[in-house]
This record gives sequence, C-alpha cells and structure tokens, in this order.
Amino acid sequence: MRYFITGTAGFIGFHLARRLLEQGHEVAGFDGMTAYYSLRLKEARNAALAQFPAFQGTIAMLEDRAALEAAVAAANPDVIVHLAAQAGVRYSVENPKAYLDSNLVGSWNILDIARTIGVGHLMLASTSSVYGASPTIPFRETDKTDEPLTFYAASKKAVELMAHSYAHLYQVPTTAFRFFTVYGPWSRPDMAPFKFVKAIVEDREIEIYGEGQMSRDFTYVDDLVDSIIDLSAIAPSETNRVEGIDTLSHQAPFRAVNIGGGQPVGLLDFIRTIEEALGKTAKRKMLPMQQGDVRRTFASADLLVALTGRKPEIRLDQGIRTFVDWYLQHREELAL
Repeated sequence: MRYFITGTAGFIGFHLARRLLEQGHEVAGFDGMTAYYSLRLKEARNAALAQFPAFQGTIAMLEDRAALEAAVAAANPDVIVHLAAQAGVRYSVENPKAYLDSNLVGSWNILDIARTIGVGHLMLASTSSVYGASPTIPFRETDKTDEPLTFYAASKKAVELMAHSYAHLYQVPTTAFRFFTVYGPWSRPDMAPFKFVKAIVEDREIEIYGEGQMSRDFTYVDDLVDSIIDLSAIAPSETNRVEGIDTLSHQAPFRAVNIGGGQPVGLLDFIRTIEEALGKTAKRKMLPMQQGDVRRTFASADLLVALTGRKPEIRLDQGIRTFVDWYLQHREELAL
C-alpha cells in the first residue's frame, strides 16, 4: 500500500514509516524539521529512512499548502497518517501560537487535501491530554473531553472536532487515535524517560514534579506502531461498529480510539525501573505540580482490543532496558 505520513523525522513518525517500509509498503514522508529539539536527531532519523528505495521525503511546513498538496499528489496515498504537530504539553503554556499554526492551520490543510483526493482512510494523532483531569478511570473514549488543561490539549481536541465535520461533510473515513505517554529508542529529548536517563548518566539531579505522586500509562513505541498499522486496515464504517463502547459517529465515518495498555505506573516506580536498567541511583529533586500537568493517565483498551484483537503489552522494564541500551550506544554519535 501507499502511505503518506506527516512527521516522519519525528519520534513516532520515524518508527511507523520504518516499520511500513520493512513490510514492503511505499511511504511518502513530510516533515518541517523544526528546531523544537535537536535537528541532529531528526536528521539521523531521516537518513535511516532514506536508505529505503520506497521512501520519498519532503521537507516543508504543514502551513505551506502548496508544498503539502504537491507531496500528497505525488504520493497518491491509500492512507494518510497525520502525526506532525507542535508537541509538548508544557511548552504550550509558553508558546501557544506555535500550536495554533501547526496543530490547527496545518491540520486543516491535511483535512482539506484528504477531502480533495478522496483518500481511503485518514488517520490523525490525538492525545490522552484531551481527557484533562478526568476523575473517571480508566479513561474511556466515550468520556467527556471538554475540559482541556493546556492549549496543546485544546488544539488536539479541536483537530478531532474539525476532522469529524470533514468526515460528515465529505465522507472521508477518519480515525483519531489518542496516545498515552509513548517512549522508546529515538524518542524526544524533552520527554521524561529521555530526560531522566540523561541526567542520571551525567550524575545530575532529576526533577520530580508532583512530589512523585503522579502516574502514567506508558506505551512502548513498537506497541503503538502495531496498533496504528492494525487500525489503518479498519476504516470506520457501520460494518465494524462495536456495540456499547464504540465512538463511531452516527453522523460520519469517524472514530476516536485510545492506544494504551491500561497499566499505569507510578512515577517513583518508573524512576526505579530506570535506575535498575542503568545500575545507578538517581539524585532526586522533589517539586510541586507544574501548570497544566495531570495526576494520572489511565487508558481503557477495550475498544482497541475489540477492533484489532490486541493492545500494548510490552512491559515497562523491557521497554526501558531497550531505550537505555539505545541511548548509551548513540549518546556520543548524536550528541545526546
């Protein structure tokens, strides 16, 4: 099949594109190569994908409508997977306009182009942050998601709503998947696993927010990629409605799906897992909750399992060990 993926120089986009290429699919990548974090890391991901003859990459911003239209037209994709976005919950407090430009304007461009070409399945990355500080656990796709705590979460919820309207108006089959704290090799340096491992290796303090009383439903990146690929073959329609728990709209071929294992881990247990993998004890600095943070995330995987037959299951200790091995192997080469 032919896939068009935005954000292929990013953490998740890189892993998804590489897996699809290894499976023999054609992948057209699109990435703005923004300087939000190390360009050296993004360039290394891009270079790894460029080794595949079936990969074609375009470097341009989502807001550049002409460049995006040309890249999609050249790819003629069966599936569009829109992963590119301005990431980072905390950064959205400092620079909300970056999220307006990329996550709203850029995503609208994707929606409108998908409508124009009549793509078979449009897939959009959303986030567990849309649940805000929901008191209901686990977080189910049918829960209310109208109280985002950050502009990042609000921008992702807005994309879901815009996508639903386009699915209704133009019958574009659309799946929005909500990620839960994805980690693994090649991850972003601003994410907690990367920051903690780097600080411990360099014998520096790690900053532990919320006095360590938070918990997260961690998802290893290979599990996430499995779920995206599984869902790519299940374009939303009445023929695959799951009674009782589905978010499949009654007005449009649109569905939102959690991608998480439903096994939250306390922050202090998470740190102990990293310490065991490194064989080194962290120096800890306890801090209060940061603005926009939530105490916990906890995915219901019921809908994902009903649709695909499986859910993320790689254990945290396995995933952290693989990430630590990758980091230690590449830290000098990539200036990590």
